[in-house]
Amino acid sequence: MARFGTITPVKGRAATEQHLRDLAWLRRVRDRIDREYAQPLDVEALARGAHMSAGHLSRQFRLAYGEAPYSYLMTRRIERAMALLRRGDLSVTEVCFAVGCSSLGTFSTRFTELVGMPPSVYRRDAAGATAGMAPCVAKQVTRPIRNREAPVASRS
Repeated sequence: MARFGTITPVKGRAATEQHLRDLAWLRRVRDRIDREYAQPLDVEALARGAHMSAGHLSRQFRLAYGEAPYSYLMTRRIERAMALLRRGDLSVTEVCFAVGCSSLGTFSTRFTELVGMPPSVYRRDAAGATAGMAPCVAKQVTRPIRNREAPVASRS
């Protein structure tokens, strides 16, 4: 019996082998998103590269990683945007395009959903927030919230 949030167990050698091949393709898709987040990527192109239909890729990716491929891609883009905004040397628009987003409105909306504040406010407030922190620690404490919306921060 399949449980929610897990990939369905398979029976038989051929099914097990196919299942393992599918998992390997899903890892390749995730790795491609991690590497090429700033490139124009869509689910159809990712699915073609994994030899799956877009719907099958989306369902299996969600089962394996807890979110759809597009959501995972946007989370990666927002993570990189947060790092660029903390540097403070690029405008929000420049950051938007640097991370692969083609719409400033969509970028700002998704950023606000994941981080809890608009990118302009984050840029202003977070520039010195990680000063003196090891980069690996800064990455962990500034990671956007995934699979749910961030609480909206009060504006000062």
